[in-house]
Amino acid sequence: MREVVRMGLVAQDIGPALAREQFLGGGSVEGAVRNPILSSWQRSRSLGLAPDGCELPFVQDLDLDGRLVRAATPVMDRLRVMFDGRSMNVALADERGAVLQRRFGEPSMVRHLAPIQSVPGFVFAEKFGGTNGIGLAIAERRLINIYGAEHFAERSQTNACSAIPVRDLLSGRIEGVLCLGYPHTDADPALDIVIRKAAGVIERRLLEQSSVRERALLQAYLDAKGLVPAGDASGNGQLDELAASGLDWRDQMLLKEQATELISSAQRAAVEVSLPGGRRVTLLSRPVTSASGVEGIVIEVVLPSGHERLTVSTEAEAPPGLLTRQAGLTPTVPSLGPLPGPAPGRAATTARPPRTADGSGTPGVHERAADAGTSGLLLVGEPGVGQYAVAARRRLELLSEASTRIGTTLDVSRTARELAEMAVPRLADYVTIDLPEAVLRGEEPTDPRKDLHRTVVHGIRDDCPFYPAGERVDLQPVTPQLRCLTSGEAVLEPDLRSAAGWIAQDPVRARRLLDHDVHSLITVPLLARGIVLGIASFYRARDPAPFGDDDRSLAQELATRAAICIDNARRYTREHTMVLALQHSLLPRGFPEQNAVEVAHRYMPAESGVGGDWFDVIPLSGTRVALVVGDVVGHGLHAAATMGRLRTAARNFAELDLAPDEVLTHLDNLVGRLDREECGEDPSSGNIGIIGATCLYAIYDPTSQLCTMARAGHPPPALVSPDGAVTFAELPAGPPLGLGGLPFETAEFHLPEGSQLVLYTDGLIEDRDRDFDTALEQLRRALAHPNRPPEETCRAVVEAVAPAHHADDIALLVARTHTLDPHRIATWDLPSDPALVSSVRGSVTRRLAEWGLEEVAFATELLLSELVTNAIRYGSDPIQVRLLYDRTLTCEVSDASSTAPHLRHAATTDEGGRGLFLVAQLSQSWGTRYTAEGKVIWAECALEVPAAKAVPAEVYFDNIDDIPAI
Repeated sequence: MREVVRMGLVAQDIGPALAREQFLGGGSVEGAVRNPILSSWQRSRSLGLAPDGCELPFVQDLDLDGRLVRAATPVMDRLRVMFDGRSMNVALADERGAVLQRRFGEPSMVRHLAPIQSVPGFVFAEKFGGTNGIGLAIAERRLINIYGAEHFAERSQTNACSAIPVRDLLSGRIEGVLCLGYPHTDADPALDIVIRKAAGVIERRLLEQSSVRERALLQAYLDAKGLVPAGDASGNGQLDELAASGLDWRDQMLLKEQATELISSAQRAAVEVSLPGGRRVTLLSRPVTSASGVEGIVIEVVLPSGHERLTVSTEAEAPPGLLTRQAGLTPTVPSLGPLPGPAPGRAATTARPPRTADGSGTPGVHERAADAGTSGLLLVGEPGVGQYAVAARRRLELLSEASTRIGTTLDVSRTARELAEMAVPRLADYVTIDLPEAVLRGEEPTDPRKDLHRTVVHGIRDDCPFYPAGERVDLQPVTPQLRCLTSGEAVLEPDLRSAAGWIAQDPVRARRLLDHDVHSLITVPLLARGIVLGIASFYRARDPAPFGDDDRSLAQELATRAAICIDNARRYTREHTMVLALQHSLLPRGFPEQNAVEVAHRYMPAESGVGGDWFDVIPLSGTRVALVVGDVVGHGLHAAATMGRLRTAARNFAELDLAPDEVLTHLDNLVGRLDREECGEDPSSGNIGIIGATCLYAIYDPTSQLCTMARAGHPPPALVSPDGAVTFAELPAGPPLGLGGLPFETAEFHLPEGSQLVLYTDGLIEDRDRDFDTALEQLRRALAHPNRPPEETCRAVVEAVAPAHHADDIALLVARTHTLDPHRIATWDLPSDPALVSSVRGSVTRRLAEWGLEEVAFATELLLSELVTNAIRYGSDPIQVRLLYDRTLTCEVSDASSTAPHLRHAATTDEGGRGLFLVAQLSQSWGTRYTAEGKVIWAECALEVPAAKAVPAEVYFDNIDDIPAI
């Protein structure tokens, strides 16, 4: 339901009062109450709070003269004047939720209000007061409006409030909360503008306090420099003069970056910085204290004169990590003793000119070294501010690095793990990522709150007791993870020890995590293109400081970038799965029954995407079989669809009993026509058409043990003899399909029984890490085994030859040849004499009796009579009759003519034309095959009569006098 918030209403038919009553009664109010309010109600109930028993603690340790109060007092006074005469209660609370100050628009209000609404010191944290403005603003860390019955406590049902956190703009930390309380009837959307502006003014005043301290530090430094003898430094403390010595803006940026590191370290140090062009300068860090007692660090830059290299020492106290960073900082040899001046943490309170150990004021060795070049002030600041600057820069570095390290693959799980690896340990100590099962399959999740699975668990240790990867995760409504899914925003739990919703998910496991020092959490929805894909949870353990808003923003940015990559991987997975399913549906799921060859196959899709490799086994007439392997250039849906079209076309051309070179010619014409149709006449239309395709077509005849092949740009097949000898067929390559205009050539090979014919695509032997000849030799060795079944041959080839990470599809087809027993072949040569037809019928009947096929003798006689008569009438010598006894009984009549009969429906008055109709009814299939010597008309008779043809053949004919041979 889309939320339309109007003074606390989400739906027009229910208000907060009724929703609250239903909630307290145990009913469901999801969709009827705003998500932040409902989450707060659930947390309040999980904490054991009662609406009539929310007692607020009173504290006296209030910082009533702190920086927050000093910054907010003028703003509070201005708000009192603005709301003069109105029932407005303006409160300022600290980061705990304890009220520090109150202002009233109507001064007389204080006499009618309860102490908790008028006296500073009461703590309005959510864990004490339930749903209220101050507590919820701290929990949600943003502007909050609460109207009437949305409050959890009974005493606040008639009130409304607006509350907003007040942050330190340098650290991002919440310093306090500004809250406006008023009667429910006085609610006005304009109050949001007022409270935002007021909070912004307080935040700017807090920032100005830091600026005042830095100006005091600068003044203290300048006062101290005024005490230095004039000859001790040639610079005036400004980079304008240093720029004249060769420092451009790039150099200054690099120096300020290193100076910030020095300030944040709060240590005395002297380090060299390498600049472009082989130049080196020295940075000196010195402590300085303002007149008001603010301690800071001042950074001076010293440039050697000419080509002289200045050598200075480093304080032994300087942190080694700072002085050995990769950014060009080189620690100098500590041979000159400690730097003059007070060390950090000592009793010095004001900046002084450096003096020698005897206190005479004579410049020390460092100052004399500085005399050799130009020196000046680079930066001055407080260590804490410097730490904020360093942290901000490191956050930017992390985001920049994340853009190159997240999303390196199109695998959903791997991309999620890259997010975790990126965040540990620079942002968090542990990261868990939960994704719906639908996302892992590449689908769009219907409800991301359901069917979540722990996909990634990554951290500084492997023994932290999180839910393990692969386990289903069922989230309770009060958990931070489900809250972030519901709101679509990151949720920060600074202290998990008091996070009732997180603990309620699994109290035992929560206690174990707390025992492992896990204490702070940021949970972020993985949101991309309006789709919630899962949850990323960031945990902190080693650093005792809790996560802050800056950390939450960084986690949100990392998760957003990762979510885009995960969604890209999900979409790819979906398309890859769809294309793979399409391709599998277009490839043969099983091979037809035939006795010519024993077949095994393998198909392996490319890791980067499904391609257009395909294979097929097609039974042909005369117990022959066609073996086909092809490859369409490219990957994806287009390649898979093109593959399906070519495979279908190849089967259709095979049905015509064409020779291999003729089949390839027809496929070549088809590819060229399809390419022209897809590209159109406009080359700029963006249609790529068919880039190219290769094909190998082979026909094996078990009656002669001959195999005829032709190829179109495809790798040659391997021939394995029964004794294990391996050769690669010397077969003319032919152009790839689609070029047109070039002929294809066939080659014929004798394959003894038990030989293996190995057809494959180039993905098997092409590998960027392996030479082509090496791959062929590996294939030769893998095939050189006698009498091995095709299935074992496939397994051996894949294990020995296939690349570990193949970028292209692999199709492999292994066929072991068989021979038709000569005793199952009968042949008769006939002259063109119709009188001899009866003798052929007798010979055929006797042979069928020898084979034990008396039940098909009558139908076979009719078939042969018609076929032989047609050959004698319309054909030419020589005429031959052949019977093949295999899975079916094949009758073949060949002659030297190229004309073929055609089946037609004879009219009632026609004297002829029923012969081929008879052939079609008595056989399960029939056709014509053209040869170099003429043609062969064949018909196959099923040895077991199908149910559809169980009726005797005689019933189909009233008059068979038009068959002259009978």
